[in-house]
Amino acid sequence: MKNYLFVFLKGLAMGAANVIPGVSGGTIALITGIFERLIHAIKAFDLEAIRMLFKGQIKALWQKVDGTFLVAVFAGIAISILSVARLFKSIMESETGTTLLMAFFFGLILVSIFTVGATVKNWSIKNIVALLIGLAIAVVIALINPASENAAIWYLLICGVVAMCSMILPGLSGSFVLIIMGNYKLVMVDAVSDLDIKILIPVAIGALLGLIAFSRILSWVFDRYRDLTIALMTGFIAGSLVTIWPWKTPITETFGEKVKVVGYEGWNMPDFGDTNTLYAIGLIILGGAVIWGMERVSKLAD
Repeated sequence: MKNYLFVFLKGLAMGAANVIPGVSGGTIALITGIFERLIHAIKAFDLEAIRMLFKGQIKALWQKVDGTFLVAVFAGIAISILSVARLFKSIMESETGTTLLMAFFFGLILVSIFTVGATVKNWSIKNIVALLIGLAIAVVIALINPASENAAIWYLLICGVVAMCSMILPGLSGSFVLIIMGNYKLVMVDAVSDLDIKILIPVAIGALLGLIAFSRILSWVFDRYRDLTIALMTGFIAGSLVTIWPWKTPITETFGEKVKVVGYEGWNMPDFGDTNTLYAIGLIILGGAVIWGMERVSKLAD
C-alpha cells in the first residue's frame, strides 16, 4: 500500500506537469521511475485482455494490466488536474506568474536531464548521436510557427493522436503540440468549456488510439534498445528547455472575462535589476531540489 501511495503522488505530479505548455507528464514518469511500468501496463490492453473481459476473468485481467498501479497513477493525474493544475492555470493568467512557474519547471527539467541521463549504462557514440537528434527535434518543434485552426474531423483525430503521444513521451508537451498544430484554443478552451462533442469525440478517439499504439511502440523499443531510447529522450528533455525558458513574451487571448496564455514568442534575457528575476532564480533552484528529492523518495519507495 505504501508503494502505491508513492505511485499516486507521482500521478499527481504528472497531472500538474501536463497542464504546463512545454512540460510533459511523460518526463515526470521517467524521472520518478514509473515510465517503463506505465507503458507496459497500457500495452497490456490487447485482444487477450478483451477476451478475458468477455469471459469474466476479471482477476486475471486485473493482474495482466497491472490494474492497481494504473488506478493509482490515473487517480493522481485526475485529482491533480482538478486541483493543483487549476492553481497553475490561475497563476499563468499573469505574465509574472507565468515567468515564475516556468522558472520552477525549468529547474526541475534542468536537473532531470542529468538524473535521466545517468540511467544510460553506456554512453557510446550511437547513444550520444541519439541524444543530439532528440535535442534537435525538440528545439525545432519549439521554434515552429503555430498552424491555423482546423476543425476537420481527420485533423482532430491527428491532433488527438499526436497530443497523446507527446503527453506520454518525455520532453514533448501535448498542450504545446496542440498550440503548434493551431488547435489549442479550439480543443483545450472552447470545446472543453462548451462540452462540444463534435470536437471532443474525434480528439478523444485519436488520443485513445495514440495511447494504445504508441505505448506498444515505446514498450518494444525500450525492451530492445533501452540505452538508445533513454539517450534520445534525454535529448528531448534537454531541448524542451527552449520551450519552458522563463523569460519569454507570452501570447495571450481573451476568453470572456479572462486572459489566458496560449503560446509564447520572443525569447528574452533575464533582467537582473528586476526583483522578480531573483524570485525566478530561486524557483529554478527549488525546482532542481524537488527533482533531487523525488529521486530520493523514489529509491526509498523501491
